[in-house]
Parts: sequence; structure tokens; C-alpha cells
Amino acid sequence: MTDSITEFALALPGAWPDQPWEGDYVAKVGPEGAGKIFVFLGQEAIGLKCGNREEADEWLARYPDDASVMAYIGRSGWNSLRRGGAISDEEILEAVTESYEMVVAKLPKKHRPQGWEL
Repeated sequence: MTDSITEFALALPGAWPDQPWEGDYVAKVGPEGAGKIFVFLGQEAIGLKCGNREEADEWLARYPDDASVMAYIGRSGWNSLRRGGAISDEEILEAVTESYEMVVAKLPKKHRPQGWEL
């Protein structure tokens, strides 16, 4: 799976691709075995951490047709953002960066990639 959003996500410091479930591609950060997902890379939509639930709800208010709460992990501030809709690619790339930063900040310091502060 290669596209501009995937390439952008995997170019972030310490990011690497994974397929934890058949057919589901993600980008993780941190060491193998201890890495954390920062973006789910679907063809129709991407899933990412959008802050706490209140902050994530701002996406739903701005883009009711293109943003939704992710199943199972949505209560933790994860949203699904539809590709090719009203949300610009630029906004999606900014959201990927913010998701990455939130996930890296929660990693133990020894697992944070060098140069991650963007």
C-alpha cells in the first residue's frame, strides 16, 4: 500500500509499517515488539489519534460526513477520516503528524525516536 499519506507517515522519525491483522495496514513508532500504532492506513479512510474525546469531537462537528468515531478505540480519541472528501489532504497530513506526536509523547523515553520533536 503506497500513497502520499502512507509515504508521509512512514517518513516520520522512527516510523515503520506493520500489518497486525490480515488486510489492515498501520504505521507504528517505537521499537519492534514495543511499537505503538499512530495511524491506520485504510484505502477509504485513515484512523488516527485526534486528542482526547472532546478534541476529537471537533472533527465530527466540522466534517459530519467525513469524520467518525473509530470502533473499539474511539472513546480514547481515535477518529476515522475519510479520504477524498471534504477534509483536505493538507489537513489529513497535519492530523497524521499530530497523532504521531501524541503517540510518541506517551512512549517511554528510551523508545522515542531521535529527532521526533517536529
